Amino acid sequence: MHLLLIEDDLNITKALIPILKEKGYNIDQASEGERGYFLASTNNYDLLILDYNLPKLTGRELIKKLRQEKNIVPILMLTVRNELKEKIDLFELGVDDYLTKPFKIPELLARITALLRRPQSWRGNILKIKNLELDHNKFLVTKNKIRIALSSKEFTLLEYLLANQGTVLSRQNIMEYVWDENADPFSNTIEVHIGNLRRKLETKKEKFIFTISNRGYKIDQQK
Repeated sequence: MHLLLIEDDLNITKALIPILKEKGYNIDQASEGERGYFLASTNNYDLLILDYNLPKLTGRELIKKLRQEKNIVPILMLTVRNELKEKIDLFELGVDDYLTKPFKIPELLARITALLRRPQSWRGNILKIKNLELDHNKFLVTKNKIRIALSSKEFTLLEYLLANQGTVLSRQNIMEYVWDENADPFSNTIEVHIGNLRRKLETKKEKFIFTISNRGYKIDQQK
């Protein structure tokens, strides 16, 4: 896998690059936005890891240029911004995921793994089933054109189910994608979030999410 790290903090790059190489990733690196944009627009990368605040061309400007050019390379944004409004703005720009600084290396690695597992056909697309629609870039879920308020974990869980529509996903699959490697695999957090989605999206006559005994969960037109 070929990754591009665009980060002007030398302490972060010195810490990350050896770890990423050890994990088997091929890494290119840029310390300012213009160089990062040149590399991103002239090479085929599997993932960009991008700082928000960059010299010469900001992370925000870089993403905007790439998405305007229909470049759908997955982007993981590193940012100190953690307000909901800022997070929504990042998704609307076209960011696939974000990580708030300071961050822990294991979480970064887990998010990289999750993004690289996404099918190329999924990235940047709107996901639909029946009258339910999820727009990743706008961090928006609607049912019958009415917005449904979801937490970030509920949104990611629904997105994962929709991206694998008709496929049974095990608890392990879900835990690895939606949560990180530090999550307790024996907790009931998946069941709680599945229950929240059902409560917000379903009615007695209209079901989306199905429990498959001893196997996991799936979202489908019918069971």
